[in-house]
Amino acid sequence: MKRSKAMLFRTLIFTILFLIGNFGILGAHFGMVIPSDDMVTKADNKNITLKVMFIHPMEGHYMSMEKPARFGVMAMGKREDLLATLKEKKVKGFSTWETTYKIKRPGDHIFYVEPKPYWEPAEDCFIVHYTKVILNSLSMEEGWDEEVGLKTEIIPLTRPYGLWAGNVFQGIVKVNGKPVPDAEVEVEYYNQKGKVKWPADPMITQVVKADKSGVFTYAMPKAGWWGFAALNEDKKKIKYKGEDKSVEIGAVLWIKTHEMK
Repeated sequence: MKRSKAMLFRTLIFTILFLIGNFGILGAHFGMVIPSDDMVTKADNKNITLKVMFIHPMEGHYMSMEKPARFGVMAMGKREDLLATLKEKKVKGFSTWETTYKIKRPGDHIFYVEPKPYWEPAEDCFIVHYTKVILNSLSMEEGWDEEVGLKTEIIPLTRPYGLWAGNVFQGIVKVNGKPVPDAEVEVEYYNQKGKVKWPADPMITQVVKADKSGVFTYAMPKAGWWGFAALNEDKKKIKYKGEDKSVEIGAVLWIKTHEMK
């Protein structure tokens, strides 16, 4: 949804929590699809584990995720429905999902998920994060910039794998296939082991704005998984307790950077 409205609700909630001395989760929500490998070589295991989650990546706070509405992979222009392969996995008492996929062909594989709407009382809206991750197979670099056709998605302008820490990444934000001028993009690091600490709360979620063509740029300072979430408001509403509520649609893309040794 438009960030002005969302931030208004967040600020109100955070202020109340601060006043009662119970300030907690600060970062952004992110849909996640994280594979066990981002570049599969001839010597690598071809069975890839994929974790599908809804969490605050930097802080490590999970939220329960219903079984998605859609989950699949697109490779060389062909799609495969993987929804039935997902198995529920509890993490810290929250529902996440997991599957194993066997890489059978060279070329780029785009894994994507459309979750069911998540009600967020702090923002008085539903959240739907259309999430993607792109895996390269056997060094055939073809297909990474293709569009899946999701309601909203980030199309890479930089090849989204084979990246060193410190590399710059660019992408274009689209809704219904059209670029979104001045789109606001939230960026978070997947602090998987909890070792990264932040000196101030604004360090949790980085924020960049796209230009008039919907193109954004960000340089990733550390090796690991980085998530980009471009948030907009859907034209459709969803009823909640008899009232029409806004729907925040997020285009989320995960990419991995590697340490140069």
